[in-house]
Amino acid sequence: MKKNIRKLIVILCLLVAVLLVLVTFVPNLLGFSEKASHMPYTQFYQLLQDGQVEKAKFDGDKIYFRPKAHAVDAGSYTDVTENPYSPTLYETMLLKGVQVEVAQSGGEIFAMMLDMFFYVVFFGAIIIVFRKFISPNTFKVVRHTGVSFADIVGMEELKKYMLSVTEIMRHPADFAKKGVRAPKGVLLEGAPGNGKTLFARALATEAKVNFIPAKATDFESMFMAIGPMKVKLLFRKARRRSPCIVFIDEFDGIGTRRNYSGSALETENTRIVTALLNELDGFQPNSGILVVAATNSIAALDEALIRPGRFDLRVKVPYPSYEDRIKLVQMYMQKKPHAADISAERLAEHFEGASAAQIEAALNEASLRAAQAGRSEFIEEDVQ
Repeated sequence: MKKNIRKLIVILCLLVAVLLVLVTFVPNLLGFSEKASHMPYTQFYQLLQDGQVEKAKFDGDKIYFRPKAHAVDAGSYTDVTENPYSPTLYETMLLKGVQVEVAQSGGEIFAMMLDMFFYVVFFGAIIIVFRKFISPNTFKVVRHTGVSFADIVGMEELKKYMLSVTEIMRHPADFAKKGVRAPKGVLLEGAPGNGKTLFARALATEAKVNFIPAKATDFESMFMAIGPMKVKLLFRKARRRSPCIVFIDEFDGIGTRRNYSGSALETENTRIVTALLNELDGFQPNSGILVVAATNSIAALDEALIRPGRFDLRVKVPYPSYEDRIKLVQMYMQKKPHAADISAERLAEHFEGASAAQIEAALNEASLRAAQAGRSEFIEEDVQ
């Protein structure tokens, strides 16, 4: 795409350069004849008053004309005289029945070419920008992310629930006979670092349906109305790829409460939320589309957006329990050289109230301290 743009710009620049050379150095292309004989202006004016001028052409500081007495080709001018730039001469010619032309000067033609070049570049830039911001390839469809539920510690009930939901999505007719429909949306709430995004990535692998990940920043743009257009683009693609799961990370970045203060930022946010509402309401039962959204704070979200019927399930993703912390410590230490006497149970107690991401970061920092001290393995004292 970028190579094609560069080629187009080079071609346009060369075209402008060629036209400029033609206008500057080939004046005959402007349509007058170099064989026209010179006639004093007084003699020309007398012919004009006598009605003996058939046609004339204003060309800069010259007037090319043809007297009626000359029986020559209708397209040629036989004589030339000075242009006095009289404000009434043009009208006088028209009153005398003269066919009058006004040639464009080289400067005018060049200015016109520059205008054309500007419009081509301007509208080309607009097309490129819009293709960048609302390209059909903005949201990628993935099936395998390299993460599975085996990599997720805890959340066992949620895993079972989501797998049952994807089963409904794959076989909607069978479950419809039993009066069961798949939920429209699942809202994951929890503090940062507790695995909401990781769970969604694992779900993409486990669900065996199309998966489209997105985040709040994907809908942000310097141009107004781009955000709502991207919302429509996302769900249009989801409908074409159903059964499909749409995952929106950092949901509180676009689903915040609507504020009608009138500012441009709030107006754009209101439009995005409204577009989301319209898309969620457009889902039919068992349409094969599930929206999974992750947020750090449900309180910040618009109430109309997260009511039952749009997001049927709210799941609190808590800090890992003691048992889960033991599993996390054991999992993270597998790839980090550590002393054999390190107790996962004692570290789990040490990490009480910590998120999964904080535990991983602490163990990584312990490995770094050991390396700085010249040791190949970290010990329990390195963990802070």
